[in-house]
Amino acid sequence: MKKKYVLPLIFIGVFILLIIPARFLWSEQESFEPPNEKSPIKHDVNVVSLQKDKARYKPGSDISFQAFLSDKPEHAIDMKVEFFHLGEKIHEKIIQVSEKNFKWKWTPPKEDFQGYLVKVSPLHNQDSFQSIAVDVSSSWGKFPRYGFLSSFSKMEKRKQSSIINKLNRYHINGIQFYDWLDEYHIPLKTKEDSPLQSWNNIANQHVEFKTVKTYIDLAHQKNMNAMSYNLINATLADAKNDGVKPEWYLYRDEQQENIDTHNLPDNWKSNIYLTNPANGAWQNYIFNNQKTAFKHLPFDGWHIDQLGNRGKVYDYGGKRIQLPNTYKSFIQNAKRSFQEKDLVMNAVNQYGQEQIAQSSVPFLYTELWDPTRTYTGLENVIKENNSFSKGEKNTVIAGYMNNKKSDGNGKFNTPGILFTDALLFAQGGAHIELGEHMLSKDYFPHHTLNMGDELTESLKHYYDFMVAYENLLRDGLQEAPLTVSTSNWVRLSDRPEKGKVYAFAKKDDGKKVIHLINYFDARHMNWRDEKGTQQEPSMKRDLTLYINEPKEVQNVWVASPDWNKGLPMKLEFKQEDGEVQVNVPKIKYWDMLVFEY
Repeated sequence: MKKKYVLPLIFIGVFILLIIPARFLWSEQESFEPPNEKSPIKHDVNVVSLQKDKARYKPGSDISFQAFLSDKPEHAIDMKVEFFHLGEKIHEKIIQVSEKNFKWKWTPPKEDFQGYLVKVSPLHNQDSFQSIAVDVSSSWGKFPRYGFLSSFSKMEKRKQSSIINKLNRYHINGIQFYDWLDEYHIPLKTKEDSPLQSWNNIANQHVEFKTVKTYIDLAHQKNMNAMSYNLINATLADAKNDGVKPEWYLYRDEQQENIDTHNLPDNWKSNIYLTNPANGAWQNYIFNNQKTAFKHLPFDGWHIDQLGNRGKVYDYGGKRIQLPNTYKSFIQNAKRSFQEKDLVMNAVNQYGQEQIAQSSVPFLYTELWDPTRTYTGLENVIKENNSFSKGEKNTVIAGYMNNKKSDGNGKFNTPGILFTDALLFAQGGAHIELGEHMLSKDYFPHHTLNMGDELTESLKHYYDFMVAYENLLRDGLQEAPLTVSTSNWVRLSDRPEKGKVYAFAKKDDGKKVIHLINYFDARHMNWRDEKGTQQEPSMKRDLTLYINEPKEVQNVWVASPDWNKGLPMKLEFKQEDGEVQVNVPKIKYWDMLVFEY
């Protein structure tokens, strides 16, 4: 070969080597946009917030994003978008932007039930970024993130859309329509086969059919499941006029003189009169009336509530009824009647949960009351539910935060909320707490406390974290033994303990996940933080850990909802004689350390 051809060929080869790897960062459907080479940026343009169009995506579907910037760029600038799955960056792209907000789409990998995290930053200033999570799941029941709605009076669609959009930012994928119904035994009344257009619910709140229907439609646009609330065995005072028979009721005595009754305030529609859930005629009656509601309102399922332990109760024949033993068969028969509908049932303080877990419910739901007061008690409920379901079903906790503080007006106490959510999420649970407002009482419309800007933003990161790392938090990892020590600023504990960092581990074949929850500055260990007195922890730095680990570790990384906006950070480590030494750079509430083998 002549020498005059050598240099051009070398140049072409180098050019190809530089271009091809970068080109493979884009999918075939996307256009390659080279970095902008225009004049320098005169002032910083920051990413303020990110949005996506749905709470959950089916495998193979496109995801639409939108980013909002602090200012309109003076000229076109390059934005870098990076996509992460667990600790690995799997994709990135450059987008040229000249407006204050911009949109793009991404088609994720085809695997079902996967969580991702997306980072967006200016190419010239990648330390200024925002992140948002993505859940790719064909159904909501594996990784439930439950929210609620509790007000259905006449409402502008714009206001309803705003509420659903807010819940979408927290990736809420199921909504409990609390007390939307007319009467428990006839959820939706009709006239000449047409639904009534308005009614008063049990609390004599006004309800509009149109409002309920619009909320369901808006939820479906975001891939959120709409769940119709109703009790398993409730009637109102006038039920005999609607065909309810004395033989169907529960009684407080063997002589059937006193129907089991749950008293309500005088200004409500009625007290509640309880039936026997095992009675076949009652089941047929309530199932048919529930079908009528489903016919006119496209709910995705039934959120079945109960009133907990009723003490000694009897059927019409004087036989003692053990209510928990009626729940599984009720759910099974309901599933036969509504084969396409999801069924979820509340276990009040775990009452009947063992039986519920054996039914077709996709996840377990526990409403917690005293005596479950401590963080240890809280996590034990999730562990018990894992045992009941043999590790196959996740848990949603209904736990009402700052409940005594909410007797007055004010703001939720951010540290109390974050400590509880950190423990719940780390143990694989979820917390029904977000709706039109945040829950503080078991009567969902109660609203005296506001979230405040700090809590609003912090919870976005917590829910992003729960979604992005759902395959480590909620996807069947098993408890693992952990021997860990430190010589730094704190003592470690194998349980939630005031003044210490709680450390526990879970594992699968390829990873060990170590959770660190920092109770060093905690004022108390009451998960409900009833009076809103829990103390904010200071950000602690440099926690050097010595961890027994017989397997050879290939990579170590850390992530936290409290810093770095949830993004994974690789860590240097040493492994000698079955021990890993690694320095966690900082911790506030909760860090997650991951060993990859």
